Amino acid sequence: MNSEALLARIRQNESLDANQQCKLILLLSWPAILAQISVTIMQLIDASMVGQLGTNASAAIGLVASTTWLINGLCQGIVYGFSVQAAQAIGARKLDKASSLCRQGMLAVLFLGIPIALLGALISRQVPLWLGGQPEVVHDAGLYLLVFCLGLPFSLLNDWAVKMLQSAGDTKIPGLVQIVMCFLDVLFNALFIYGLQLGVLGAALGTALSIFWAAVFLTGWVYLKNPYLKEKSSFRFTRGSIENAMRIGVPISIEQLISGANYVVFTRIVSTLGTVSIAANSFAITAESLCYMPGYGCAAAATAIVGQAVGADRVDLARQISWRITRIAMIMMGCSGILMFVLSQNLMAMLTPVVEVQRLGARLLRLEAFAEPMYGASIAIAGILRAKGDTIWPACLNFVSIWCVRIPAAWFLSTRMGLIGPWIAMNVELNVRGLLFLWRLKHAWKKGPALV
Repeated sequence: MNSEALLARIRQNESLDANQQCKLILLLSWPAILAQISVTIMQLIDASMVGQLGTNASAAIGLVASTTWLINGLCQGIVYGFSVQAAQAIGARKLDKASSLCRQGMLAVLFLGIPIALLGALISRQVPLWLGGQPEVVHDAGLYLLVFCLGLPFSLLNDWAVKMLQSAGDTKIPGLVQIVMCFLDVLFNALFIYGLQLGVLGAALGTALSIFWAAVFLTGWVYLKNPYLKEKSSFRFTRGSIENAMRIGVPISIEQLISGANYVVFTRIVSTLGTVSIAANSFAITAESLCYMPGYGCAAAATAIVGQAVGADRVDLARQISWRITRIAMIMMGCSGILMFVLSQNLMAMLTPVVEVQRLGARLLRLEAFAEPMYGASIAIAGILRAKGDTIWPACLNFVSIWCVRIPAAWFLSTRMGLIGPWIAMNVELNVRGLLFLWRLKHAWKKGPALV
């Protein structure tokens, strides 16, 4: 029985036993996991290609990486605001409404993304200076951020299409497209970085062009191929859809602002420790992101399964599957943490030829491996709560764990232990965050009707 048949059983109020629930979770999560792994591997290759240009080039990208996460994260609320509604509408078998929500979501993404892109482009040269970048890296960092901002509307369009297809239970097509996008990124980078000798600017252009291709293709797939979203319907915004999108999306954007601001402040703390620490921090974060993939894959599965179950008014089933998704994410990320611990030196050697950066980055990865299971719980549960329409609590819990634990501890320890100190703070905070999200999941099903 394939994933669509199992999702149909949810919508038709039929039972799913434990084996069928696990099968459905794995069928929907594995394509997303493989896609995310390929994305991360290509990011590692991307970082390695830039790393061959020297420590300054790597530090330039690392300096503004937190800013790109912050800008992109602020826009994610609008993506989820409409995709969660679409998932619940499909679960309730209201396909006309799901199709209309899809179209409204696309317009909302563009209306929000274009002004933010223009504003970001205007201040892109100043941001590296605000972050305390060294004189030798601020020029390239500004160019990288400029290209990122100009490509932001297509990046958000790609995110919108991926989330809409996942809401409809299709994780294979967006997964395959993300894999192809990564290969294109490497090809474009080779052309621009080495062929045209554009350095850091070439890396930014290669990424932007690959995202452009993926966004155009997936938008066409949404409107021409997906059986739940291709139905002709209105692009006109409705009061109910906007109110629900705000209810879902504003807390998510606040949550992303909290997380993104954390990365900016964390980078600001690290930037005072020197170029080697900036490069090691950036490379270690890139390598560590390989471990996150099972959690994000399970969160993607939750978008369809929990969203459609809630839309179909099957709260008991949604609760059962939520705990299964969480356990699977924790087990998978625990295993990936073990691999990261064992292969830490190899991962860093892939990214940079600078031995000093390799050694420091490997120490960071071995330290962070012990936080992966609980971080997996928080990632999966955040996806579950979003699919349910519960987005205020994740924002509150992230604020408590990041700003009351990570940042104060990172600042205090950085002055005494160098770069190791902030990463110890990060390890402690991720474990605290996992416990907080597990507590929330236990109490999340006492109330909260579907949005449709």
